[in-house]
Amino acid sequence: MQNNIRNTNLRFNLDKEQQRRAWEYLQTMDRQDFKSYSQVISLALVDYFDRYYRTQADSYLETREREELFVKQIVDAVENSLKQELPLFLSGLTVGMAQREPQIRASFPTPENSQPDNDVDWDFLGE
Repeated sequence: MQNNIRNTNLRFNLDKEQQRRAWEYLQTMDRQDFKSYSQVISLALVDYFDRYYRTQADSYLETREREELFVKQIVDAVENSLKQELPLFLSGLTVGMAQREPQIRASFPTPENSQPDNDVDWDFLGE
């Protein structure tokens, strides 16, 4: 196991903004999520270099990611608006349909009010 462990030292110059921020993050990190400096630094380095090499291989990766994020924000906003407005729209539609229903029924004659047309030959019924 000892052959698989490598040691290195890190120095942070607190006069430099980025290094100061890195040091502050290490000091304030949640020990429940991140068990050690080694874990955090390895996660950060792997994430950084994975992204770096992907953008080197695909120069439009960052632009596409921003576009996809923008589209997702639009879709989420539309979904939220629909969730808020759809019940009101459907209730209005239902009320509108209920108001039109008597007009539709009134336009068709009911069987007791309808008179047979005198010009129709009713003999086909066998009478």
